[in-house]
Amino acid sequence: MDQTEDLSRAYANADFITDAASYPPRWAAEAATFRATLGARARTGLPYGPGPRQCFDLFLPEGPARGLLIFIHGGYWLAFGPGDWSAFAQGALARGWAVAMPGYTLAPEARIGAMTREIEAAITAVAGMVEGPIVVTGHSAGGHLSARMACADLTPDWADRLRRVVPISPLADLRPLRRTGMNEKLKLDEAEARAESPALLPRRAGSEVFIWVGAQERPAFLWQARLLSEEWHCPWHAATGRHHFDVIDPMRAPESNLMEVLLGGL
Repeated sequence: MDQTEDLSRAYANADFITDAASYPPRWAAEAATFRATLGARARTGLPYGPGPRQCFDLFLPEGPARGLLIFIHGGYWLAFGPGDWSAFAQGALARGWAVAMPGYTLAPEARIGAMTREIEAAITAVAGMVEGPIVVTGHSAGGHLSARMACADLTPDWADRLRRVVPISPLADLRPLRRTGMNEKLKLDEAEARAESPALLPRRAGSEVFIWVGAQERPAFLWQARLLSEEWHCPWHAATGRHHFDVIDPMRAPESNLMEVLLGGL
């Protein structure tokens, strides 16, 4: 492959999804409606740091929580916030789990390495509020950040409570992103791309990982998912008929295959 080739098209998800522009406003509208139905069980904007995006939303089940599911949002580290994704807590809440959705400082205000540390701090804060086992998941850029939580270079206080990490459509090797237009804002250099690529880092001993991706995603995302699976010697699954935007839809249904991967047996 030409090492100077522009790879922007390879990672342009919306360009290959029918009616892609309708998804973000629908997610936001559904999120607002869902929060309203929860009432006091939806606690939003809880700070874990001084920055304006250093906060998380916490959704509580009826009765004592069986554990804590962390969902980290995507958007190529450039867009969205936790308030856009609330409706995807439905499946876990129905299974009796609390769900936290952390925000993080976006690029270009923050580098990806700083976002990793923010997510670690956010989970530390939530772990102090909800008892029980912890499962970490995330989508796209959030898939990357969820995978980082299973890397051996991080030793958070809650590591002994972490039962499972499920990166969804993760970006596991950041080096190709240096050859996309996004890097004008991400500002990835070779050193940071290597230091923040889960596929280039050892997995923490004892961390259970399962990778999920849509079978209809861009080839680059299928490659990223399989690469992480091969490097970490963990299973991966390509969900039939799912593309990059609807691959997380099964998180709404408590008995879906994805929810079973996330919380089954815990």
